[in-house]
Amino acid sequence: MKTGRPRSFDRDEALDRAIAVFWEHGYEATSIAQLTQALGIGAPSLYAAFGDKRSLFAEALDRYMGTYAAFTQTALAEEPDARAAVVRLLHEAAAAYTRPGRPHGCMLISATTNCSPQSADVAAQLRELRAVGASALEEKIAAEYPDHAQALATFYGATLRGMSALARDGATQADLEQIAETALRAWP
Repeated sequence: MKTGRPRSFDRDEALDRAIAVFWEHGYEATSIAQLTQALGIGAPSLYAAFGDKRSLFAEALDRYMGTYAAFTQTALAEEPDARAAVVRLLHEAAAAYTRPGRPHGCMLISATTNCSPQSADVAAQLRELRAVGASALEEKIAAEYPDHAQALATFYGATLRGMSALARDGATQADLEQIAETALRAWP
């Protein structure tokens, strides 16, 4: 029996395709059929390469955090003061949430908007990642504004979530930039 050469499999490319599907449809609504079509592999190959849907999502989420969402950590790490970090974070989010060729909004915010009890662990994982991000923002602000850090971090976190939702609804980068500028007027 003659077998064909195995097709080359680029794991990062496959993860990027899975990210797009999860980002667009959310964790729960994404089917194995959608994933296999997007990845260009059959279900047995998907399971062999990634395990189950939850494992694929976890790996795709890790890649998302290190690529598409990395601007958040970069802004907090690179900017010399809290205000500059928040300015950069809001403006980079406006660009990232509306980038052509990608689903709009933030996968970390939208992927588990509606989850059944069977996916509670996935929703909890994303909640924890969002909490880590909120803590990092609060820590950056607390270095300069300890009395206002929690309130400011909560406010700007809510602003980012709202910007993500608006991007999903069709808001443009200019629309989100306007929201960012308005939100920055609340800075002490």
